[in-house]
Amino acid sequence: MADLCSLDIDGPIATLTLNRPEQRNALSLELIECMRAKVREVSGRDDLSVVVISGQGRAFCAGMDLKQVLAAKDTPLRLLESLARLTLEIRSLPMIVVASVNGAAIGGGCGLVCVCDIALTHDEARLGFPEVDLGLCPAVVAPWVVQRIGPARARSVLLQGGLMSGSDAARINLVGESVPTREDLEAATVETADRLAQGGREAIRATKSLLNRFDEHISEEILLEGAALSAHVLAQPEAQQALRARYERP
Repeated sequence: MADLCSLDIDGPIATLTLNRPEQRNALSLELIECMRAKVREVSGRDDLSVVVISGQGRAFCAGMDLKQVLAAKDTPLRLLESLARLTLEIRSLPMIVVASVNGAAIGGGCGLVCVCDIALTHDEARLGFPEVDLGLCPAVVAPWVVQRIGPARARSVLLQGGLMSGSDAARINLVGESVPTREDLEAATVETADRLAQGGREAIRATKSLLNRFDEHISEEILLEGAALSAHVLAQPEAQQALRARYERP
């Protein structure tokens, strides 16, 4: 499990990297649990000011692991519940969390972007929530999307499905900034993390604590209800047929 994600610490900056590049960092149960373990590891440290989350390879995170989701009836609910808890754990970190969206961020992967305090990407990246296109319900990530871009815009994004470019994601504030290229993103991430790390550590923690109080309506109970709803919809023939067609496509 440790190989599925890595944690590197450089002074006050920690970098959590999803490491399933061949699967476009798709969210398997094992990857989510690896991420949760790394998040717990950094949460107890008082020497960190910034946590950067990114993906190995060409994708940030391609959403749920379809192979695993289709393998057993109980897997979707377990995966979605674990993802729900992961989003809450990331949001609760006392450090500034920066998403460096190096490539595709889809479905649950884009939900992880919304949970972070700051998000950067590049213009060629593809982001979005295509769940309804596949007969699925994005209930776990929906509260975070609403929090990120507002109720009206979230309705438009989640109900229309599809994907958007990094530049369009920045236009609607799904991410804070989109730079022209992947190489520019690497430099922008380093610059942003270094600048943030210069802030007062206690001031950062106090401000994060205050800001997180505004999220109190997004509770574990609500997120787990969303996981149950998503799992129910996923089990319907419409979703199963669409997912199998997508996974089995040559």
